[in-house]
Amino acid sequence: MPGCLNGVRILDLTANVSGPFGTAMLGDMGADVIKVESPAMGDVMRYFGPARGGMGAGFAVINRNKRAAAIDLQKPEGRDTLLRLAKTADVVVQNFRPGVMDRLGVGYDACRAVRDDIIYVSVSGYGDSGPRSRDPVYDGVIQAATGYMMVQSEPGSGKPSPVRNIVCDKITSMTVVQAVMGALFARERGAGGQHVKIAMLDTNLAFVWPDAMSNMTFIGEQPATADISDMYNLPATKDGFVMGFAITDAQYAGLCRVMERPDLAADPRFTSVALRVQNVHALNSIITAEFARFTSADLVDRLSREQVPGSKINSRADILTDEQIAHNEMIIETEHPDAGHMRYPRPPIVFEGTPSSIRRPAPQMGAHTDELLAEIGVSKAEIAKLRESGAIA
Repeated sequence: MPGCLNGVRILDLTANVSGPFGTAMLGDMGADVIKVESPAMGDVMRYFGPARGGMGAGFAVINRNKRAAAIDLQKPEGRDTLLRLAKTADVVVQNFRPGVMDRLGVGYDACRAVRDDIIYVSVSGYGDSGPRSRDPVYDGVIQAATGYMMVQSEPGSGKPSPVRNIVCDKITSMTVVQAVMGALFARERGAGGQHVKIAMLDTNLAFVWPDAMSNMTFIGEQPATADISDMYNLPATKDGFVMGFAITDAQYAGLCRVMERPDLAADPRFTSVALRVQNVHALNSIITAEFARFTSADLVDRLSREQVPGSKINSRADILTDEQIAHNEMIIETEHPDAGHMRYPRPPIVFEGTPSSIRRPAPQMGAHTDELLAEIGVSKAEIAKLRESGAIA
């Protein structure tokens, strides 16, 4: 059964993570995603992390469900070839710095000239104008600029600390999916094509704001209170770590039973949600001391019985054997033609009528150049001439 984006063609001119992860998700939903790379090097993510058979592990996960073409956009023949592909595409996604695609002759106006209802998504670091718009960015730079690192600061010292994965890149990619789906729906309703702009700075500030910036939301006098980040407590157990805390009164009563501390249920510092938030550091100290008396398995079982939110803090290896993850069949195993036996998460959204699927492994650079050009009517002789000129590979 085809996915919900079956029949939609997406021209993916993105690299690194802030675009490719999003286009992979669109591919999961059935879109025909064509990844275009420069023949000189290709997507730099090909060379990061553990690799096998010329395929990097991270690249393999975030470039699934794509076909690959190697086209040199700095050559006029390469630009013309890209525009011929754009004529057949519903969506173009690119994450070059502002102005680059226009200078190469494949910006929004050029693509709209070959297909007037095209949806053109531009992903940038800071936006397409302003004092830092031409500056390069990576995930950590956006974490710094949007407050993530201060939110993650070490208790007591206030020293900033990063989220130790590329969270800003991945949130931006998810926003790409939202943008493409919304623009396709609007076009279906008669709105036509459009240029969609996504800045990593804007996306991640919007994401981090509701909880981490709550004390900055009301203008004027306001009562300062603990941020939700203060609620996170990671107490050690006898043999590991468990995350467990209560929000509602019922959950707090259950937590007192879990810790075998019925006296805490009547402690005047903790008898309401507001008081527990106000005195969160004192409560966290108590939880830390009490959790140390139990094993992780015992605590998780107690928390579950009492319906108090909690989980063992899984290591990377634990994730592979977690009972709920296994029950959800979340991790799949597959064979890559070059990289061999692999595992990675399945598409997480379950569509009952239009299921997502992983139909193609991540491609080697330029693996489908000839196939794709033949589909748009480029002859074998012309393909050979383009290859000889270095416009394609």
